[in-house]
Amino acid sequence: MKKIRLLILIPVICLLFISCSEKTVQKFSFDPELMSCWGRVDYTSDQMVKLIGSASMIKLEFIGDTCVVFLKNDTPNGLHNFFSIELDGEDLGRIKITGDSITAFPIEIPFERETHTLTICKSTEASNGNIIFGGILCEQLTEIQNTPEVNIEFIGNSITCGMGNDTLDIPCHTDQWYDQHNAYWAYGPIVARALNARFMLSSVSGIGIYRNWNVEDGATMPMVYENRYLNTDNSKKWDFSQIEPEIVSICLGTNDFSDGDGIHERHPFDAGIFTSTYIKFVETVYNHYPDTQIALLSSPMLSGDKSELLLKCLNNVKNHFSRTKYKPIAIFSFDGIVPHGCDYHPDIDDHMQMADQLIPFYQELLGIDGDITD
Repeated sequence: MKKIRLLILIPVICLLFISCSEKTVQKFSFDPELMSCWGRVDYTSDQMVKLIGSASMIKLEFIGDTCVVFLKNDTPNGLHNFFSIELDGEDLGRIKITGDSITAFPIEIPFERETHTLTICKSTEASNGNIIFGGILCEQLTEIQNTPEVNIEFIGNSITCGMGNDTLDIPCHTDQWYDQHNAYWAYGPIVARALNARFMLSSVSGIGIYRNWNVEDGATMPMVYENRYLNTDNSKKWDFSQIEPEIVSICLGTNDFSDGDGIHERHPFDAGIFTSTYIKFVETVYNHYPDTQIALLSSPMLSGDKSELLLKCLNNVKNHFSRTKYKPIAIFSFDGIVPHGCDYHPDIDDHMQMADQLIPFYQELLGIDGDITD
């Protein structure tokens, strides 16, 4: 993973504005004609955008060698958040954002070219609160040239969120549980970048199909999926017309199989309830995307009998829809992934291995021929 230094020079932002004045830079608010939003987002009345879900992002292209991004941390209980910056296809790293006011993030431009492509990607997940995009300072915006034709939605749990995968700067269990989240380097976005696909992550750490990792009665994925903020607030629904995915990839089951936290009562895994609830959830997905190709993934965090039982349940879900009008459901099983991240989650290298295994699988589903190179 290549990282390039990102300059965060908030105390001298005034000097930057003065030096930029000779270049006739200006601040641009969100413009849907010149900026593209991916993932679960929300729009405010004052031309700002809330990045909600994991790897939700804003893409834009600008002219010149000056770039200042304005972001606001919008988190519960005053906690911090993280975002990633990609410039001209290069990862500039993961950045911590704190406080509750608009903050200016000047970005060093190390590449000499007239037009630059910038992506602001939320590293953390919906339960960590939002990151609000408040505009960009640059010389000029220009139309985005590369618009992907393929769309993929990745539904999942902490694995799909990229939980615990980035320990480069903050070791596991140092402060907050989400400090190692890096959705930019989760398997889904890695796959999508390789396939030049637009993507959306609908993922929540700890969540399951019929029960979550430590409790029997919490809000599960079927309960939150249709809500904009992936929580139990039914008053704010997600607009499913925002994306029409060719593939909906579902990676759930790890938490249903969890033995719990040793504090709350935990019943034995019920394959019947799991399968019937999974079937109902797939029906919900089909209600929104009747023409999509659904792919069910195994778990890289399960092994032995649990892994075999999960695959059996997934095949039962697949067989249930075998005589319906929908495209045949595809099943993928990860091979030889040994997680090295926090709390036995995959780290970035593990996510890359997962993506390497998944790319040919998705290529076949999409009818794409040829090798993929990064």
